[in-house]
Amino acid sequence: MITKEITINIPNGLEARPVALLVQVASQYESSIYVESNEKRVNAKSIMGMMSMGISTGEKVVVTADGPDEKTAIDNIEKYLSTK
Repeated sequence: MITKEITINIPNGLEARPVALLVQVASQYESSIYVESNEKRVNAKSIMGMMSMGISTGEKVVVTADGPDEKTAIDNIEKYLSTK
């Protein structure tokens, strides 16, 4: 299991389109992937769960991946969330 704190740099935060793209990125991996913010933890592969988070630009989240491709999953999710 890998856990990493990531700062959201996507303009306008995680609104509908960026959430849909994040779910697509996360869904490419076999690992279980969760995003935590403000004591709320949701499956990164769930579009409804991610939409309920309401994460803004500059906010920090903790991403956890557990599975055979966890390192690649974390690296690519960080790359996506950190892109300006």
